[in-house]
Amino acid sequence: MKIVYFYQYFSTPKGSWGTRVYEFAKDWVKKGHEVTIITSIYSKSDLKARKLIEDQYFDGIHVKVLNIYIDNKQIKLRRIWSFIKYFTLSSWYALTVEADIVIASSGPITVGIPGLVAKIIRRRKLIFETRDLWPDGAIELGIISNSIVKKIAYWFELICYKNASHIVCLSPGMVKNIEKRFGYKKLTSISNSVDMKMFSKNIESLPPIFYKDKKIAIYTGNIGLVNNSFLLLRAAIKLKELNNNEIVIVLIGDGQKKDELLEIKLKMQLNNFIILDLMTKMDLVKFIKHSMVSIVPLKDTAILDTSSPNKLFEALAAGIPVIQNTKGWIKDLLEDNMCGITVNADNESELVQALIKLSKNDNLVKLMGENGRKLAEKEFTSNFLADKMLKVIENVHSSK
Repeated sequence: MKIVYFYQYFSTPKGSWGTRVYEFAKDWVKKGHEVTIITSIYSKSDLKARKLIEDQYFDGIHVKVLNIYIDNKQIKLRRIWSFIKYFTLSSWYALTVEADIVIASSGPITVGIPGLVAKIIRRRKLIFETRDLWPDGAIELGIISNSIVKKIAYWFELICYKNASHIVCLSPGMVKNIEKRFGYKKLTSISNSVDMKMFSKNIESLPPIFYKDKKIAIYTGNIGLVNNSFLLLRAAIKLKELNNNEIVIVLIGDGQKKDELLEIKLKMQLNNFIILDLMTKMDLVKFIKHSMVSIVPLKDTAILDTSSPNKLFEALAAGIPVIQNTKGWIKDLLEDNMCGITVNADNESELVQALIKLSKNDNLVKLMGENGRKLAEKEFTSNFLADKMLKVIENVHSSK
């Protein structure tokens, strides 16, 4: 089959971003399919381009790189403009690139436009991939407040779903949400995945920032309000107040609130709160592997209970416990498989208590880590989920 994948944030393991689309496409290419990805330049990916449009190849994957830069730190209007440029240019390829199946991976929701162009004008079969629930997420987080814009956003969301032959969601929570609101039945939950070979290998050498006499609680990813990053700061302050010199909270990433957190750290002389810059996925592995626990915090809002964060699956594959604060499917997953702890999103004392509990119980840390690795091997490997999505694609392709 010829598969065209519209996805604005493509990255390989040499970047600092999720590699789900890369891993899936690489697997499909090995099985004899032609995969073309239409993407742009995300600040956390490893892609670069000099010309407006470049054809690049990664492990047999044909990647059309549109030289449109996207960064979470950009002001709202600039980000919107980057989305407009992407869907305008990519719509040309929706018209011209041969395809048996087209996948539009949202967010942003505007990725649905080239998907709709391919479906409506070229009569391609469309799979709509929902990475986050939009516009509900944008409305709950206060990004969209205008009533007219809300109505247009909900209308466009419905148009994308109605024109899709199938909807792939990144979590069971998203599937339930769409079923409840629209009564749509052609849905499959295929979460983010992890390269088990990369995250389960033994790594002897310690990263330079890690000390053998410390217990590391690691956070990786965007540093901002949606990611509840100030909860981690407050936890570090609480640990200092308790004279706990054993636990160190380490953040690795970038985001809108990174500089502010660094400033507070320096002002308060928080030696137990360390912020490191973005690094490649390959370099990140050793930091996760040598941590006691991975913290997966999110803002306390219902829509984020459906999230599917990469850091969760990487921690499970690396064999370390997870502490998180959502109330949805991730909470159930950790409880059912005894591989992590759920705390209140606004209560740093609960987070600190969980950290101290793990720091004093090596056997519990080991048990949760082993349970998490088994879970990752069973349900979240890249090969397993790539095959699951390929079956969806084949079913759509063969349907009338």
